[in-house]
Amino acid sequence: MQGGSSGIVYGGLKYQARCITDVRADAGSTTFLAGTLSLKEENEVHLIRLLPGENELVCDGLFYHPNEIWDLKSCPFDHRLFSTVYTSGEGYGASVWKIPELYGQSNSPQLEQLFMLDDHTDKIRCVLWWPLGKHDKLISIDDRNIFLWNIDPSNKSAKVISQGSADMLPNLRGGAWDPHNHNAVATITDSSLHFWDLRSMKRSNAIEHAHIRDVDYNPKKQNIIATAEDEFGIRLWDLRMLKHPLKDLPGHSHWTWAVRHNPEYDELILVSLSPSPSRPRSLARV
Repeated sequence: MQGGSSGIVYGGLKYQARCITDVRADAGSTTFLAGTLSLKEENEVHLIRLLPGENELVCDGLFYHPNEIWDLKSCPFDHRLFSTVYTSGEGYGASVWKIPELYGQSNSPQLEQLFMLDDHTDKIRCVLWWPLGKHDKLISIDDRNIFLWNIDPSNKSAKVISQGSADMLPNLRGGAWDPHNHNAVATITDSSLHFWDLRSMKRSNAIEHAHIRDVDYNPKKQNIIATAEDEFGIRLWDLRMLKHPLKDLPGHSHWTWAVRHNPEYDELILVSLSPSPSRPRSLARV
């Protein structure tokens, strides 16, 4: 992080990792999940907790995961549930897992695989949970399709209830679910951002000719999103007026990889920039 802070380092990962997610359902502490990306070794999911007042990260649980983890999301209403997108080298898959009760054990027990999201035939890119509160739906996105699932973790079941096709678009690469409207989702392609109505599984609007790498809805304000773009860095948009951005945030060059709104302070945005010794990531004020 910029500003002269060295930050807090967690040194428990044995292998390379590309995925980390906050466990927002754990309101009693600051916890994260991190997933590794090792081609030859058995991969791991680490449950990491920030010790209050001590600026130290500790591992509360280490769980083996059978494949390389390419996407990792924590369930927003149950701190023991999370999803992964993974590859075995032969193809991509996605599953929802449950962290077992630890009861202070030094050796963490095995993760419980609740169900697989296995109706995909194309490369799965990500899984989306509705970000605010309990919801019985889940979204998975592959290169060509959006799937809406009805899930029941207690009965370990998931069923596709609708599917949207992106056959006329470049490959889908990710997306975000609108926290203010559980029927709205945004998806990223190589050259555009498209908005979908999940009731009809049709596209409702788009930002064309934009090399967007990430998108995030403002959880505090309806109709406001932030995009991370190759050419323009960070932009804010009003969904009711998409011809021009609402604001360009200064100080961010091209190759901006990820953007997230702060869930508590809507004037703060976390940005991940291209690798650089001087500024790998930064905070921006709107």
